[in-house]
Formats: sequence, structure tokens, C-alpha cells
Amino acid sequence: TKIINNGPHFREFLPNVVTLPQMFRQNSYFVARVGKMFHYGVPFDIGTDGKDDAPSWEKVVNPRGRDRDDEDSLTNFTPGRSLGSCMCYQQAEGASEDQTDGKVAEEAIKLLEANRDRQFFLGVGFFRPHSPHVAPKKFFDLYPLDKITLPPCPTNDLATKPKAALWVDPPNFGVSEQHQREVIQGYYASVSFMDEQLGKVLDALDRLKLADKTIIVFWSDHGYLLGQHGQWMKWLLYEESARVPLIIAGPKIPRGQTSPRMVELVDLYPTLADLCGLKAPADLDGRSLKPLLAQPDAKWNFPAYCQEVRLQQKERPVGYNVRTERWSYTEWNKGKAGVELYDHDRDPHELTILANDPQHAVTVAEMQALLQKYHR
Repeated sequence: TKIINNGPHFREFLPNVVTLPQMFRQNSYFVARVGKMFHYGVPFDIGTDGKDDAPSWEKVVNPRGRDRDDEDSLTNFTPGRSLGSCMCYQQAEGASEDQTDGKVAEEAIKLLEANRDRQFFLGVGFFRPHSPHVAPKKFFDLYPLDKITLPPCPTNDLATKPKAALWVDPPNFGVSEQHQREVIQGYYASVSFMDEQLGKVLDALDRLKLADKTIIVFWSDHGYLLGQHGQWMKWLLYEESARVPLIIAGPKIPRGQTSPRMVELVDLYPTLADLCGLKAPADLDGRSLKPLLAQPDAKWNFPAYCQEVRLQQKERPVGYNVRTERWSYTEWNKGKAGVELYDHDRDPHELTILANDPQHAVTVAEMQALLQKYHR
């Protein structure tokens, strides 16, 4: 796609591509978006189209809540940074419905009510828990500060990491441990606040008797670090950033099952096309997850890939990561700026690099081959 950062719009490079919602629109579905689906600059683009894609939607709604109007009341420990990537939070006054995500839920429910008798594709994009971490005070009360612990960060962890692998410098932005706990509390509160809004949408599906004939996909575009390796937020190839929540529910999908297999977000497009009996474009990179939805432990020999580029570093190193069920392997600038191998069976927090250990030379070669296959 040639998209390696949040600057350009994908149609600059792929003007005729058919997006996932656009495919449903071409098949006579009512297709609508509420909130953040294509890229937005948060919080400044809230209430606008952001970098939306007009051909994808029949209707769009851009809610804006008091979180945008009350930004002067934020507690901000990194005032020199943009609000979208700062260590800041707010225990908001008022009700959930006053916040942007509360309005996202309300608008989504209105669309469900108005289109309950049609085939529909509804993209519901909640903004939280993106920084700044804003939620009504009651959600902060769920997470007492004295119960919040910081992740372990052994002394040799940062010393062994390639420079290109990290972007937060100094570690933790130099913010004190007490203030780090406050930011984590804000993040947790934002998650629970968003969860409440999602619950309202799911309750509406039940009330409208749509739940048994609707496929629901819950996912995020990236993970989030809260001090692991002295790092915060995203833009990293470590597990906490690269791994995302993914839940798929719907008709004929067994409930309560989890799969140990490694899948990618690009798999969602062919999966939803498959589940709905639609023909997806032939050039998609992903593959349908339908076999895993039927049998979670089915044979599945596909790794997952991630890419990151350090635009703020002079050399602009590019990192490619391949993840199997056991191993995570990363090369920065084809290995010239660093190589990392982690064993997730024994080291799930990725604290010990094994790439230069002769005992793991065979594994390194196997993972290199997977990366080369990715660059076919």
C-alpha cells in the first residue's frame, strides 16, 4: 500500500482499491460509519471526517463530545508533546453520554434502529482508550492507585535493546513512578468507559432482535505499552504493541472458544466476505479465518507480520517482525541496525534477546526465511 505512517491517504497510491466496507456497499448493504474507522488524528480530528474514505460509506456520523471542549482541564505530565501521544488524563465531569464515545454509541444505536430491516455493515469507531485518557470519574474509582503496579524493567533490558527498536527516550519520558501509575489508571478507566459504550450497542442488538443474525467483530488497530521496556503507547514491534484484541461472534460461530493460532488484521476482509457469502477481491493479502472459527485448533501454518519505521531517527531504520506461535523475530534495516529473537514460551515479556545465541542459530535462520518470504 506504501502506507508506512499516518500522513498520506491510501488512495494516493491505490486509487481504485475496493475497501472492506465498499465491498459491502457494492453488494447492496446499507454501509455506515460512526466515529473513528479510517485514520484520525486524535484528539484534534474528533468531530471531523479525518482521513476518511468517501466511497466506502453511504452515511457517516462524526460525533464530538465535551472531551474536546475540556482539554484545558487535562493533567499532562509531558506538556511538550502532542495530546495524541502524551502522558495525560482527565477525570471528566458529567455523564458518559457527554463524551465523544458516549455519543458514538448513541448514534450507532440510532442507525441500527433505522436500518434494522436492511442488510447492514456498521463501522463503530470508539476513540478511547487513545491518549489523552479521558473518562468520567466513576471509572477511575474502579482502579485505586495503590493497587496499580508498574511492569518489571530489569536493568539489562534496555541496555540490550537495539536503538532502532525504541522510540521513548528517555525511558518513561522521565515521568515519575507515581505519575506513571496515574496515567495507567487513566488508561484503565478509559478502557472500562469504552467497554460500557460497547455494551450499550450490544444491548441494542439484543433489544432489536438482531444479535442472532449479525456478525460482530471487536478489534483494535494496535496494542499499547504502559511502561514495558520503558516505552509507552504504540509504534513498537514488541508484543504489547503488535498484538491486538480480536473477538468474532455471530450465527453458527461457537461461543466461548479461543484459538492459539497466529492471525492478522488483513484476514478480517476475506473472513467477513466468506461468512457473508460475498466474493472478495482476488488480490487480498489475508485469508479467511472461517476454518478457525469452526475448529480453533485447526492446522494453520501462517505467521503474522508487522512493520515499523523510525521516522524521527536520522537513519530512518525500518523494522520487520514475524511472529509464530512460539517465536518473535525482528530485523532493523535488514539486520544492520539490530536483530531480535524472543522465545514466547519462556520469555513472554521479551526481556532476553536470543538472536546472537549459537544455540538458536537454526531458529534465527528459519525466521529469516519467513521474513524473506514476506518480501517475495
